[in-house]
Amino acid sequence: MKFLDQAKIYVRSGKGGHGCLSFRREKFIEFGGPDGGNGGRGGDVVVEAVANLNTLIDFRYQQHIRAKNGRPGMGKNMTGADGDDALIRVPVGTQVLDEDRAHVLADLTEAGQRLVLAHGGRGGRGNAAFKSSTNRAPRHTQPGEPGEELTLWLRLKLIADAGLVGLPNAGKSTFLAAVTRARPKIADYPFTTLHPNLGVAYVDGGEFVLADIPGLIEGAHEGAGLGDRFLGHVERCRVLLHLVDGTEADVAGAYATIRGELAAYDGGLADKAEIVCLNKCDALGEDEIAEKTEALAAAAGRPVQRLSGVSGDGVPEVLRLLLKTIRAARGEAAIGDDDGADAAEDAAGDGDGAWAP
Repeated sequence: MKFLDQAKIYVRSGKGGHGCLSFRREKFIEFGGPDGGNGGRGGDVVVEAVANLNTLIDFRYQQHIRAKNGRPGMGKNMTGADGDDALIRVPVGTQVLDEDRAHVLADLTEAGQRLVLAHGGRGGRGNAAFKSSTNRAPRHTQPGEPGEELTLWLRLKLIADAGLVGLPNAGKSTFLAAVTRARPKIADYPFTTLHPNLGVAYVDGGEFVLADIPGLIEGAHEGAGLGDRFLGHVERCRVLLHLVDGTEADVAGAYATIRGELAAYDGGLADKAEIVCLNKCDALGEDEIAEKTEALAAAAGRPVQRLSGVSGDGVPEVLRLLLKTIRAARGEAAIGDDDGADAAEDAAGDGDGAWAP
């Protein structure tokens, strides 16, 4: 399924049905009087978050959503039927914005959440509603009210517990494939990942959702490379896993580049808990690993984990640290785990030593 995280849609609610002009005409009833019924109400346009979707691709092919109009009233005081609502199903984590994308109208973060985007018009009253002691045979009716028309934007921000960030070819997709059942594209050239990928990681009886986004480069906030559009998908994450390619000549510079882009994007990403990892350690010697770990720790101001997504070295330890940090952010605690809060502090940079499982 193709991934799409933004879509522009046009919605229109249903018009109300017109009131009916009618008089009762039956044999032996000399003064039947007015019996025109009211019109039915127009249908609403409703958006609902559902759990089994993860893309907005449907709205590339269906951009106009219209609810049904209300039916007009009829004689014998029969009210017209209400128009059917138009239901828009979107993935959990979808935001609804106005046409200018300046205001967020709704943020659907839980399955089952609903919002009426456009209300249907009220039905008009028939002539029976205008009968009075002084107006015994009214010939006046009301037309139905028009519906609402809106142009809106849908923007998807994936719901994940942890997000992977780093330069292109830092090994993010390899790590995601190693710890989850996700199968992202992996190759030895930059920008292999063109859209976010999700996977569920399991460790020590716990689980969490991991999101991988396309790599960032210097100037991404100004549109360089794939830009910073996909950073919105890690805004909701509780912790960032920052992977630095160990084969880079300047690991400290690589780390600083990503941190600069996170700060330029804003959205609170620069303030999130972060776990820094020196990746691809299987391609380095022990002396080189020690040297680059020291340089990266000095630049990051926090402990650095060593791992290799290819060989699996250090992966279980990083997963345990991620799970503890996520649980600490949720306010949860693992049974028999007294150092979860300490692990979270270390991950955020408050500790002064490398974490050990």
